[in-house]
Amino acid sequence: MIRLFKVKEQQREQAENANGGIPVKKQSAGELRLHKDISELNLPKSCAITFPNGKDDLMSFEVTIKPDEGYYAGGTFLFSFQVSPIYPHEAPKVKCKTKVYHPNIDLEGNVCLNILREDWKPVLNINTIIYGLYHLFTEPNYEDPLNHEAAAVLRDNPKMFETNVRRAMTGGYVGQTYFTRCM
Repeated sequence: MIRLFKVKEQQREQAENANGGIPVKKQSAGELRLHKDISELNLPKSCAITFPNGKDDLMSFEVTIKPDEGYYAGGTFLFSFQVSPIYPHEAPKVKCKTKVYHPNIDLEGNVCLNILREDWKPVLNINTIIYGLYHLFTEPNYEDPLNHEAAAVLRDNPKMFETNVRRAMTGGYVGQTYFTRCM
């Protein structure tokens, strides 16, 4: 009888010895897929990815988006990504850490993007999500809002919406809500 478990155990011990006795952490399928996605990223110049916990923790990272057109041109918006070990079978959890006046992002940072919810499929990847987030800033959608007040202003009075976005991005009040500068 072949002793597969014994062979695997010996391989693990050899790997530990090669690392100076440090146990080798086994990567989940989600981590392997995420590593592939990140290595294949093709981001626009206006987007950047950082790993606040270091490159060893790929499952938690941040993306900065600096739109160069539309209502939000000149702004800087930070998003946190939390990726599940069962990725890509479950979409990453994405939050906007920058308080923004936007119809598709509420004041708590929740993001309304169809591919993060009902339209998520395992064939989608991190690159697709980042492009989707970027698209929210170039083409905000008042038809599927999280911030209903901002959506109504965009729909009914685009000039007022533009004024409100500029006021929020330069640091100021829109209605009763204060926004910190993000330009």
